[in-house]
Amino acid sequence: MDRIGSPFAQSTTTVLDRPRQYVDDAEMGADHLAHKELLWKLSSTYLPNDVGSLQRSLVRHVEYTLARRRYKLDDNTFYQATAHSVRDRLIERWTDTQQYSAKVGAKKVYYLSLEFLIGRSLGNAVSNLGLRGAYAEALRQIGYNLEDIMSEEKEPALGNGGLGRLASCFLDTLATQNYPAWGYGIRYKYGMFEQRILNGQQVEFPDYWLTDGNPWEVERLDVQYPVRLFGHVREFKDQEGNTRYAWQGGEVVMAQAYDTPIPGYGTYNTNNMRLWSSKPSHEFDLASFNAGNYYGAVEAKERCESITSVLYPNDATDEGKRLRLKQQYFFVSATLQDIFRRFKKSVGRTATTKIQDMPKKVAIQLNDTHPAIAIPELMRLLLDVEYLSWEEAWEISRNVFAYTNHTILPEAMEKWSVPMITELLPRHMQIIYEINHRFLLEVQKLWPNDDTRLSAMSIIEESTPKMVRMSNLAVIGSHTVNGVAMIHTKLLKSTLFPDFLLMWPEKFINVTNGVTPRRWLLQANPALSSIYTGMVGPGWVNDLKRLEPIKTMAQDALFRQRWRAAKQTNKNAVVDWLYKTMGIQVNPNALFDMQVKRIHEYKRQLLNVLGIVHRYAEITQATPEQRNQMVPRVCIMAGKAAPGYVMAKNLIMLVCAVSEVVNADAACRDLLKVIFIPNFNVSLAELLIPASDVSQHISTAGLEASGTGNMKFVMNGGLIVGTMDGANIEIAQAIGEHNMFTFGAKASEVAAIRRTMSHHPPKIDPRLQRATQMIRSGVFGKPKDGEYHQLLDAIDPHKDVYLTAQDFPSYLRAMDEADAQFQLEEKWTAKCIESACSMWMFSSDRTIREYAAKIWNVEPLPFRPPKHQN
Repeated sequence: MDRIGSPFAQSTTTVLDRPRQYVDDAEMGADHLAHKELLWKLSSTYLPNDVGSLQRSLVRHVEYTLARRRYKLDDNTFYQATAHSVRDRLIERWTDTQQYSAKVGAKKVYYLSLEFLIGRSLGNAVSNLGLRGAYAEALRQIGYNLEDIMSEEKEPALGNGGLGRLASCFLDTLATQNYPAWGYGIRYKYGMFEQRILNGQQVEFPDYWLTDGNPWEVERLDVQYPVRLFGHVREFKDQEGNTRYAWQGGEVVMAQAYDTPIPGYGTYNTNNMRLWSSKPSHEFDLASFNAGNYYGAVEAKERCESITSVLYPNDATDEGKRLRLKQQYFFVSATLQDIFRRFKKSVGRTATTKIQDMPKKVAIQLNDTHPAIAIPELMRLLLDVEYLSWEEAWEISRNVFAYTNHTILPEAMEKWSVPMITELLPRHMQIIYEINHRFLLEVQKLWPNDDTRLSAMSIIEESTPKMVRMSNLAVIGSHTVNGVAMIHTKLLKSTLFPDFLLMWPEKFINVTNGVTPRRWLLQANPALSSIYTGMVGPGWVNDLKRLEPIKTMAQDALFRQRWRAAKQTNKNAVVDWLYKTMGIQVNPNALFDMQVKRIHEYKRQLLNVLGIVHRYAEITQATPEQRNQMVPRVCIMAGKAAPGYVMAKNLIMLVCAVSEVVNADAACRDLLKVIFIPNFNVSLAELLIPASDVSQHISTAGLEASGTGNMKFVMNGGLIVGTMDGANIEIAQAIGEHNMFTFGAKASEVAAIRRTMSHHPPKIDPRLQRATQMIRSGVFGKPKDGEYHQLLDAIDPHKDVYLTAQDFPSYLRAMDEADAQFQLEEKWTAKCIESACSMWMFSSDRTIREYAAKIWNVEPLPFRPPKHQN
């Protein structure tokens, strides 16, 4: 198949009519043009994708790219070869997509996220390219299995939880829906950490995900930008007598780009994810080395490279905080320099475009507050490099940026101390002060003499030391602020930014999150996907609305049987994995109950554990006849606790202790198993989610912004036990609340309950008393530092901040209802079918269309290569 047509073909236009980049070629004469034409022809066709061609590609990469000997080939060798072969096909689409976008001059979206939890790439890439079958057959004929090959891939450690996974879902959808877009982030050398459970406790190890290299990325040695830190600001007058500022001195770190192609499904469009790695501006200090200072010779190199070593370095110390801020600024500085270079290049192509038109060509989305320092950085570039006036620069900046808020938790509202920013980014602190000064003048005009409101809306918090509120900066410096679920946006307006809402009511909107069905159904659940494709054809992958008619099949007994068979296939895969990996045998016919997410008190894994302890007590005290009536249950938990988050790590310790006791008790046998799976990641999620019967999304109402795990579980035919929080509310509206097991206080009730609990504490449920007493008395062991007591003291009725004790009775009612419904096999299956086929709204395809229309003002730009010419 031919690729983009040659720009060197004969044309009736004159030299001056042609695009600028081709003028020099034309002027250099016929020989030069002929050479370019030949070069273009040699690179103008797509690689063939028949089985034989794929096999030749695999062998070529084994022999030449990897330089492996023919008698020393293993699965990892063929994973590397397959990855390079697939990447070849991605790159030709990728380069043509970027060239086409640049030629058209379309507005482009830049998605800035400190996390991209992309998961393994091979399976997703061959599916999106439509080559899964061809590669499977090509490998089979030479003695290899595609599934085994895919399992060799080391998962990139580029994210931690929902924030990074959402960003990756968005990149997939942006490519699939043909929007011109790039994702920008950091290429972490060690990720967050590899979680291991040693002696029942979480222990953090470096995640060496780059040990064998990353065949999906392209190292861009030609794309590097200097990033300045520390130093001082020099004030001077320009030729027109205007006061200008120059940031000088300090130290300079180089940002080097690494690019990863992001393919769309069912389209040639392939977008880019560009990640930055920190490098020293001077690799080696030879003078120090020759003077005998061997450590000093590499000290600067180590200091520079530490910026991109670890995701979310522990910020319990001042040095940790400083490293986090360095990391965030490094990321946005390199990104904005790159965006600015690309935009200015487009300005140079057309006489009509000028720098003031940047908002017409560039849309930058800030994924939470981590990239908010980009706002003063863009102002710095416009003021100090482009020499625009403040008014011109601010008009451009605030029309380029949009901000997504992901939490209303006070501790998650990023703040940096003024002294630290002044030391590390002196020019940015000046700009922040000026932004704040001008903004507060506007506030004073609207609300004269209202010091309380002025203080609340200020970017600067008047504390000791003074702090910069990054969320306020993001709101002030963006044209649109969005929440990620209806209830979250409502709380965003009413509790977090009520004064800003009064000032700019049009600025705040809701865009409910979504997840990509390509990874979370097509790739993760082939058993269910094949049913869908057989019923409605393959078009459902990009349009989940096509599944809606299948809901009527919930009344068909044969279809329900097929559905249960697909679910059992997925459960059996988990059963096999648990036995092979962890040596744990579980009942494949039990109810699979899962809570797999980041460990945090507001997500209330403790509520789940207390419920398990209650269930364990009921089993051990029951007669054999009563046990025969109980629903067998496999309780699976997974998730990481931040290294400095003591309560979360204590919770993991308790889960592991309960697991050890319960799983060893003969009374439980096939009735109850408790499993904590370490090092939860995307690949494990793809295994576990399709196998769930029930998943728990039980955060304190009003504290979970949205959640996306809830969407994935229901899409895969599981049902939810959950509070009316985050996207649970909208899921209940979509699938019917009768298909969910809801419980707990509503968000509108939480504040009143908290106010009264100190002097009118609720009565403790006797079942909760029994569960807590079992834990305190040592049934599950007695840690020497009283870690379990810390957990249980936090749910004392007088200070039960997350309402764990408050919601315990209604939680047990919801679990009992789920047990009762699970025993009605046909009715349960019908619920699952109706729910899974009602989830179109929670596809990231719908989400991205809303962002494009409501926030970015961009249109799809499908790239269609010319048809094959005979």
